[in-house]
Amino acid sequence: MMEFIKQPMAIEHRSMELIAPYLAGLSLSEAEKKVYSRIIHAAGDVEYAPIIRISETAVAAGIAALRGGADIYTDVEMVRTGINKRKLASFGGTVHCRIADPEIAARAKTQGVTRSLMAMRSFGAALTGSVIAIGNAPTALLEVIRLIREEGVKPALIVGMPVGFVSAAESKDLLMTVDNVPWITIKGRKGGSTLVVAAIHALLGIAEAEQKKVA
Repeated sequence: MMEFIKQPMAIEHRSMELIAPYLAGLSLSEAEKKVYSRIIHAAGDVEYAPIIRISETAVAAGIAALRGGADIYTDVEMVRTGINKRKLASFGGTVHCRIADPEIAARAKTQGVTRSLMAMRSFGAALTGSVIAIGNAPTALLEVIRLIREEGVKPALIVGMPVGFVSAAESKDLLMTVDNVPWITIKGRKGGSTLVVAAIHALLGIAEAEQKKVA
């Protein structure tokens, strides 16, 4: 019978060891390496290493926001379900998602837009100071960028990784031109809710470790 590692922590440690060489030439801080590693681990694909993009202050801004009790606003239930709400609540934060609200569905139909777009629009000024987690819908990410540029909304961090063939790559390219809000993204068509959750969990893990040091 094949021998294999059975202990959860040992499996995780070995996974990170195997990922580390693929990050060696990327000039990342230790915190950034943790975010990259979590995303790659969740994808099971080291080919993500060269296409992950993190703006200069994104990791520090995300950690500070989460430690300060920032809420998370997301486009899909998969992200809300995946986030460790107990850990987030320990800092005072909550996850919000309105895509399943009947009101959002009705308004989206009337205006001829996606429910994801309408849900993000409905949050409006509440997005300022928050962490935004877009795991599925390019239209949601494009609406957030519009809110930033046209209505002065200013999130603490955008984790924007919509996936697919229609507007996904373009929405992320546009996100990378935003210079007044920090962001974490994946270049091209790849992405998805699982990877957004992985990035958020990396930030939550660092935030928790920092809080323990202070305590």
